[in-house]
Amino acid sequence: MAAEAGADAIGLVFYPPSRRCVSDSQAARIVAALPPLVTVVGLFLDADADQVRRVRSAVALDLLQFHGNESAAFCEQFGQRYIKAVGMAGGNPWAVAREHPTAAGLLLDGHPPGAAGGSGEAFDWQQSLPDQPRVIVAGGLRVDNVAEAVETIRPWGVDCSSGVESAPGIKDRRTTAAFIEEVYRVERHSGD
Repeated sequence: MAAEAGADAIGLVFYPPSRRCVSDSQAARIVAALPPLVTVVGLFLDADADQVRRVRSAVALDLLQFHGNESAAFCEQFGQRYIKAVGMAGGNPWAVAREHPTAAGLLLDGHPPGAAGGSGEAFDWQQSLPDQPRVIVAGGLRVDNVAEAVETIRPWGVDCSSGVESAPGIKDRRTTAAFIEEVYRVERHSGD
């Protein structure tokens, strides 16, 4: 559904306490249903290396996304491109950027450092952010505010979960399509 609406990537949550957590077999079925050129991101929060390896062997992931207190050495050991999340509710994005120089991107989320994302909490988009060209903005994004986030931060991408749900963990087709269209609308008009 997200791919049909125009999403460039989908995220699969492998954090068991999350209401959005998927099993390896569910994730593999989702990946098998995707059209080509849609990036598959596997999200982990302080998982042990064996869990990450197990998931990677069962599911074709294009990127790993780490939301916990993972070190650069931990993230790099898998030999795969990764995104490092920064909990902006007290987190230091500059320190995380320095600690993870090989990260493919930094995901700036509204939650506290080391906490799970998907809370729907935004952070102050006006604050000074690292000069990192591959910033992805998350946290509290919805159809009615994603344009402001994109225009203010000029991120590489946006990540939305709770802002397109009809109920916790259930994505809404119309809201997802409207969110993606709003992102593309702002992108088309950014050169004006």
